[in-house]
Amino acid sequence: ASSLTEAKEFVKRLRRQTDLCNMAKTVRALLNNNSTVTVLRSGLHAIFNEKSLDVTKDLFQEFRNPKKRQKNIQLKCLKNFISLLTSSTDIRDLLSSLSSDLQTFVIKPSKSKEAFKEQASDFMLKWNLLLSNVGKILTINRTDSFG
Repeated sequence: ASSLTEAKEFVKRLRRQTDLCNMAKTVRALLNNNSTVTVLRSGLHAIFNEKSLDVTKDLFQEFRNPKKRQKNIQLKCLKNFISLLTSSTDIRDLLSSLSSDLQTFVIKPSKSKEAFKEQASDFMLKWNLLLSNVGKILTINRTDSFG
């Protein structure tokens, strides 16, 4: 029974690794296309300039309040990510930047294992919701940027 459980966990990890490898290959191909990166950056900047993220009023009420917006670590991480996004950027640099942000905003501030779990869980929930909403806005309002 324990071997079966371990085998199932191994398969899950292997699937995640395969998904990450496929995603990295896709992102590398996109980063090598200057026009695609330029259009994506302009679409992402437009989302922030138009304040399109206000669609998330119920989920991210802090986006409406400028003081709280500055404290929102997910938004900071996304803006840092976008600032590095160029056609010459290596995917490793993007991942390193995100890892550094996670270290600064999630891991270091945690005082205990329980605090870390809570902070990490909260970050992941809000990060996934933010990226889902950004993807939705790009899909609906900026189809050229979504490509």
